[in-house]
Amino acid sequence: MTKPDLRAIWRCVLTVSLAVCMLTAPVQAQSLLSTSPDDSEAAVAELPEPLTEETANALLSRLSDSEVRALLLEQLNAQATTDAEAEAAEIEDFIYHLTFGAVEQTAIAIQRLPLLFTEQARAFSTFGNFVGANGLLAIAGYFLMVLAGAFAIEFAFRRLIRSWLVLPPKREDSQSIRQAVVPLAKRLTSEIVSVAIFMFAAAQITRHAVPGYYHPFFMLVGPWLIGLPRMSAAVGRFFMAPNAPDYRIVTASDETARAMVFHMFWLGMVIGIGQVIVPFNAANGVPVGETRIGAWMNFAVHLYVALLFWRYWDEAIDMMRGGYDDLSPAEDWIARIYPYFGIGVAIATWWIVNVVVSYGNFRLLDGVPQYKTLAILTFAPAMDTAIRGLVRHLAPPMTGEGPVAERAYVSTRRSYVRIGRVLVFGLVLVAVASFWGMSPTRLASAGVGERFAASLMEFLLIIAIGYLIYEVVSLIINRKLAAEMTASGYNPNAEEIGGGDGGGAGGSRLSTVLPLILGVSQAAIVVLFLLLGLSNAGVDTTPLLAGAGIVGLAIGFGAQKLVTDVVSGIFFLIDDAFRTGEYVEVDGTMGTVEKISIRSMQLRHHRGPVHTLPYGEIPKITNYSRDWVIMKLRFTVPFGTDPNKVKKIFKSIGAEMMEDPLFQDDFLQPFKSQGVLEFDDVGIVMRGKFMAKPGTQFTIRKELLSRVNKKFEEAGIDFARREVRVAIPGLDDHDKLTEEDKATIAAAATEAAQEMAEAPAGPGKPGD
Repeated sequence: MTKPDLRAIWRCVLTVSLAVCMLTAPVQAQSLLSTSPDDSEAAVAELPEPLTEETANALLSRLSDSEVRALLLEQLNAQATTDAEAEAAEIEDFIYHLTFGAVEQTAIAIQRLPLLFTEQARAFSTFGNFVGANGLLAIAGYFLMVLAGAFAIEFAFRRLIRSWLVLPPKREDSQSIRQAVVPLAKRLTSEIVSVAIFMFAAAQITRHAVPGYYHPFFMLVGPWLIGLPRMSAAVGRFFMAPNAPDYRIVTASDETARAMVFHMFWLGMVIGIGQVIVPFNAANGVPVGETRIGAWMNFAVHLYVALLFWRYWDEAIDMMRGGYDDLSPAEDWIARIYPYFGIGVAIATWWIVNVVVSYGNFRLLDGVPQYKTLAILTFAPAMDTAIRGLVRHLAPPMTGEGPVAERAYVSTRRSYVRIGRVLVFGLVLVAVASFWGMSPTRLASAGVGERFAASLMEFLLIIAIGYLIYEVVSLIINRKLAAEMTASGYNPNAEEIGGGDGGGAGGSRLSTVLPLILGVSQAAIVVLFLLLGLSNAGVDTTPLLAGAGIVGLAIGFGAQKLVTDVVSGIFFLIDDAFRTGEYVEVDGTMGTVEKISIRSMQLRHHRGPVHTLPYGEIPKITNYSRDWVIMKLRFTVPFGTDPNKVKKIFKSIGAEMMEDPLFQDDFLQPFKSQGVLEFDDVGIVMRGKFMAKPGTQFTIRKELLSRVNKKFEEAGIDFARREVRVAIPGLDDHDKLTEEDKATIAAAATEAAQEMAEAPAGPGKPGD
């Protein structure tokens, strides 16, 4: 074999060896990994079955720390997956019962409607066969005996309290709320006690005079078919007073009032029939769910209520309006949708019963919470009329006089009405929750539907409490603000706002700061209780707080000018540099302080323009309305006028105005003369001055000018008038002027007068 052939063979062997090594390297690496210690850490041990304390200790004794950690992580992941699946299943189950489950229950009731009549006839037949014909006659006889005896005892009791059962005659003057409600409350109490005495007497007569096997029937029929309808009618007479319109709490005509009492009686009767017929059928061989007669009776009650709202649509709206003409647009809108609300409540409560039945939780309906909820929700809006009537009599009297006091009084009454509404809302919410057993502690571990109801109830209660605090704080601050503004004499209906020509008395320091305090307080209450409500409802508020912190940081870096304005405004308010209603000047800008905010102030010029000035741009403030104002007046009289005579006239005018009841309270110092000020090219300039309260100086000035003019006229003193004299050299005889000379003189005089008229006036400020 030649040498080149050997080299070729060795190259082939080397190539094959390298290829084998490259192919087997991954396999060797995989075998190394499979036998490494990490493989034992990645493996997860299985929990022994059954899992006892001994098996658990044995498992832990042979596992390493990494294996225990892996086992724990696996179990936690499995539990989280199970919890998520369970929660999703609960939500899906809740949505099913809320929709298809309730529809299915309604469909079942419709399907079993043909059985209703046959099975009901079978129940009556079973009862008749059990007691027999003589038994039925005996029941009728015993029933009449019990009724007669109980009514006799009740009649005797009514004779004793007949003064409480009859309303007093109508008073000629308007009745107070106490005089109207107390007789109605006495009558309601008397009727309820009378019904209770009737029921107690009937129970005692039944116990002692009726055979024992009839007792269940009598004890079932009496409370539901006699007691409940009479109680319902008594409550209806309390609110409607069908025969005494002067005592009627809600607004309704006599015909409507009588109809409402009638329907409340029969509505109670329908409810009672439903509560009697279901246990009667169960006792006579017809199961509760066999005919679904309870569902049909429940439907009849809710349909009855919906039809009442439909029949008395306009009457329900008038009842909500309460006969008031000063309704706000929101109150009028609520009154117009009240019939829709009543029908909606009737449908909603009927549907909730179907949802409860679809869950199979019949025990929840034992206390008839649906009827209690229906009653309190349908009548809750009507309580608004009663609230407004109570506020009309219980609201505090108006403080002070004037338009500000009147507006504050109206605002106070509206605040009391809103507070009453919030209280009624809270009481209704708590009552409905108690009807359905929805206390937060009881529902903490319940299903998703109950948890949702509990969270919603907590959220609404927190929001109601927050709104109540919001209204109370607003009421207190607004009443104090109105008192301050009334004391300062502020009149929002004045023809000349801010003192007319500029400058006013201004409000107090407290009246300037209170609007800011009110705005900050309201914002803080809204944010605080909204966060509390969301937190109790299960919403994580941490991102909201973090976002607010980021926004605050951004404002701190990006809006330094805003921070400067806010800080400057705080120090201006601390220094009491200005108040609302005062006339100030800020770097040449003048006006009355009309509004202040946390960042800027608004100045209303006496000619109308409004200037908005950020606090950070105010170098200094000149206040023309603080404490007192001095006004100086100039009068020019001809040369030769006696200045002492003018001084006496000024003094007499000042004394007269100090005694005038229209002006004497506005003066701080009377009007008096300051003597001769100067001589000009017209005459003698006399000056007078007076000191007055800010905002009154312009009215005083008008009166002063009028009196000076009148006094000068009586004393024969004329005001100096500007004259233009044209001197023509060489003209000694003015009677011989030609027409050309007269035209030249007239042109020169016109030119001089025009120059004087066009001369710029000096700068002036209030009081100059």
